[in-house]
Amino acid sequence: MSASIPHRDPTSGVESMSRGSSQMPAVKRYRDGAEKEKEVAASPFMPMFESFRDELDEHHDRRERIIKASRDITAASKKIIFSLQRVRTLKSDIPPKIASEIKDRGAGMRIQFESIAADLIGINAWRYQRQISPGIQEFMEAISFEHYLRTQKLITLEEASKNLTAGFDLTGDDYVLGIFDLVGELMRFAITTMATTGTLPGSKSGENSAEERDILMDLRLLRTAFEALDTTSCGGTGLGKDVEKKMEVMKTCVEKVETAVYGMIIRGRERPKGWVPDLADDRAPPVESY
Repeated sequence: MSASIPHRDPTSGVESMSRGSSQMPAVKRYRDGAEKEKEVAASPFMPMFESFRDELDEHHDRRERIIKASRDITAASKKIIFSLQRVRTLKSDIPPKIASEIKDRGAGMRIQFESIAADLIGINAWRYQRQISPGIQEFMEAISFEHYLRTQKLITLEEASKNLTAGFDLTGDDYVLGIFDLVGELMRFAITTMATTGTLPGSKSGENSAEERDILMDLRLLRTAFEALDTTSCGGTGLGKDVEKKMEVMKTCVEKVETAVYGMIIRGRERPKGWVPDLADDRAPPVESY
């Protein structure tokens, strides 16, 4: 019994290939045989995302400009403070040389403020508050220190706001944090003046003088005012985040001035006027080596 062999039509393969090839999309080619790139239809969402891209690029550029200006303002403010630390008296005019240095650096700070004034208009003033805040706090510390040296008074929020370039607002947080930092500069000023002149800044210059308020009294008044400050409602603001740390630093600064004054009073009574330590007596004995 012979098995039947299926009959194959030789044209069936050709017909099937022709049907398959007719279903495949045609490939467009150049004259040299290279395949042409397929044209992609433009998405209707592309313009929207391109506008998002441009807005983000503008935001990051603006943010970097503000951060750079804030750092420059901080550096200039520190230099002003360093110059003011060379003053040795209260309630008097700043020496001409130091006043000239302060004026030049103040002009540079105004240029920095003006360079970013357009970036902090309207809602952007709050959007970039964290970026500009360090520079404004350092600026606040510098102008409050100069004001105290001239008048032996604490600068008010309204007076400090007038020193800012037009278009900038001095917030209550930046004002208070700047005054916190002022305590550290007053501490350095008091201790340096006591070490160089032997007197506490602001103390009586003579028996007939009516001036009774010295820098230590001012520091104690500031400490009392800061300790009474209620920041429970500040939440996540700059003042609410930094007040605890700055409070501890402020208390330490006031205690250092108190310790220095106690030492000056006690040692001043125990030692005769014009006493100079004998370096030979205070020299430590040599350490024996093995």
